[in-house]
Amino acid sequence: MIKINLQNFSISNNLPFVLIAGPCVLESEKKSLKIAEEINKISDELKINYIFKASFDKANRSSIQSQRGISIDGALKIFEKIKNNFSCPIITDIHTEEQCKILNQNNIIDILQIPAFLCRQTDLLLAAGQTNKIVNVKKGQFLAPKDIKNIFEKIESTNNKKIMITERGTSFGYNNLVNDFKGIDIMKQFKYPIIFDATHSVQQPGGLGIKSGGNREFIPSLCKAAVAVGIASIFLETHNDPDSSPSDGPNMLKLKDLKNLLIQLKEFDLIAKSNVENKEY
Repeated sequence: MIKINLQNFSISNNLPFVLIAGPCVLESEKKSLKIAEEINKISDELKINYIFKASFDKANRSSIQSQRGISIDGALKIFEKIKNNFSCPIITDIHTEEQCKILNQNNIIDILQIPAFLCRQTDLLLAAGQTNKIVNVKKGQFLAPKDIKNIFEKIESTNNKKIMITERGTSFGYNNLVNDFKGIDIMKQFKYPIIFDATHSVQQPGGLGIKSGGNREFIPSLCKAAVAVGIASIFLETHNDPDSSPSDGPNMLKLKDLKNLLIQLKEFDLIAKSNVENKEY
């Protein structure tokens, strides 16, 4: 399996799972730092490597009336404080080639994330690859697992092989997503780290008309199933008060429930990887 190195740890399908967590979108410096502090505290206590995630712009919101986020300059100031305070890597979404250039001008952002709706945008994938940063691509709800080969080949053409792919469900009728866990095994054949996005997997895209709905009560079951298969990372959007969040509230995990879920996932992960090569427990 391919191992990708971050600042103080590595991520691979063979290694203990890494947590990617944070709010859907940056709301304010105070709130972002509070959420990051709590996640960092839990991760330290449970000895789980942790990457902070948040979007500075939600460019694919359901409605023109929906809130999108804050400016990229404002976001970088918040991300820098989080990184300095908690020594954690940072991942954030990009939507344009210009954003790749801006985020490549500093060492604040460690991982560039391609949203699912943009996973086939060749110019965006190439621009992200050319930064030589780690690139995490959300697999589109419309792609079969084997189709990710084309994504890898596009980014690899830039001589960047620091690639991760994230599973977040497949479209199944209107406003509904399902997970086929056979797909994780299919995607693992390409050796790159596989991330499982549990919170977007329970999303109901556009389900509330002008915004998406979701069923957060199913997050724990999906996480356990994914970790049992053996993955590199769990991706969880979490918030101290999801229902007040401007984006994706119904499918975000309540921050108060994060610790207990991670305790269970560590046990599942230990069993799943007890006989794999390069075990590092």
